[in-house]
Amino acid sequence: QVHLEESGGGLVQAGDSLRLSCAISGGTFYNYAMGWFRQGPGKERELVGAVGRRVDVTWYEDSVKGRFTVSRDDAKNTVYLQMTTLRPDDTAVYYCAAGRAGPWNIPRSVYEYTFWGQGTQVTVSS
Repeated sequence: QVHLEESGGGLVQAGDSLRLSCAISGGTFYNYAMGWFRQGPGKERELVGAVGRRVDVTWYEDSVKGRFTVSRDDAKNTVYLQMTTLRPDDTAVYYCAAGRAGPWNIPRSVYEYTFWGQGTQVTVSS
């Protein structure tokens, strides 16, 4: 059984940086594209960034481009979300997810991701 576990969330001030980590176990990490989703209060879960099976294949939601960076370390079975210049509207529960994909593809829909972490809260104060 594939298991994902996020860490690194917390309370920060606007303009600060934070790095989330997601460790995957029980599966073959390099078979999966990895996505970072977030869900704010009263909002739908949205994909904010993802990395494909190839480390050079990435995707970002427009509001985080230039501020967030997704990376993966296959040797450590871990994916990261580096967040900089955080804003209050980045406040949400952040989830990592794993989905099977071709080497050049990045799943965009929640339904394309099979395995999910429990989520970690990120709160950005103004």
